[in-house]
Amino acid sequence: MGGFGALFDLRAAGFQDPILVSTTDGVGTKLKIAIETGIHDKVGIDLVAMCVNDLVVQGAEPLLFLDYFATGKLDVQAGRTIIAGIAEGCRQAGCALVGGETAEMPGMYADGDYDLAGFAVGAAERGSLIDGSTVAAGDVLLGIASTGVHSNGFSLVRKVVERAGLSFASPAPFAPGQSVGEALLTPTRIYVKSCLAAIKAGGVKALAHITGGGLIENVPRVLPDDAVAEIDAKAWPLPPVFAWLKREANIEAQELARTFNCGLGMVAVVAADKAEAAAAILRQHGETVWTVGHIRPRRGDEAQSQVLGADEAWRG
Repeated sequence: MGGFGALFDLRAAGFQDPILVSTTDGVGTKLKIAIETGIHDKVGIDLVAMCVNDLVVQGAEPLLFLDYFATGKLDVQAGRTIIAGIAEGCRQAGCALVGGETAEMPGMYADGDYDLAGFAVGAAERGSLIDGSTVAAGDVLLGIASTGVHSNGFSLVRKVVERAGLSFASPAPFAPGQSVGEALLTPTRIYVKSCLAAIKAGGVKALAHITGGGLIENVPRVLPDDAVAEIDAKAWPLPPVFAWLKREANIEAQELARTFNCGLGMVAVVAADKAEAAAAILRQHGETVWTVGHIRPRRGDEAQSQVLGADEAWRG
């Protein structure tokens, strides 16, 4: 384990033959809303979520996190708030914030601008990583609710807000009692503890974290070439923020499913005889879960993720 072993004794933590996995990610242009509104306490959670959710889909338990915070000139109070959000994200994920880097680069960023990136390391028992290779026709798709737009598609979101004639301080048409900025800064949900519990119970064959590319492009990444995920858009309610974006920007239903999570932040592929138990475990850990489809054999070179009935279900 080298230097890593000085930080963690994995066998003392319960791992018999551990393998380490890592991810890195950022928050993207959602940060522009935080910068414009001065609301900095949530984007650190987003940063952690984007990394640790990509670990848990492999069946790995997040262990440690490091951040990279870059700005033109450090605003100490904003920096403290951002790092506090990162610490809260690590608490939710059950991993340690072990360090990071703060970089001041005058001339690189405009006044008040900053960027965030993160790096997470997790562990799993060797041979137990989830790779989707056992997914087969008849398996069930469980959709786990998102908390909103999460951290993808914000270049489009910001353009829609602008064209709607709204500011981020305006009342949100899709979230009564909140401003547009407050609603859109709802952080990405961290699915680590709930998904690990479902994995340990058995039956989970694959997990897809729904990020950029939406339901259309993310689900196929965890499927064998001969499998198709049929997703029924009528199986869960489209959250108001996505209905508003669709209506305001006249986005076609399939394009909405290709761009956003549309209310499902994680999709699990589960053996049919274990689906009910897996859904119950996820709910016990605070998740809202729907049975949203199934796996069937692929015909030719057809698309591997198909969101059916979206035109009708998401009309209006």
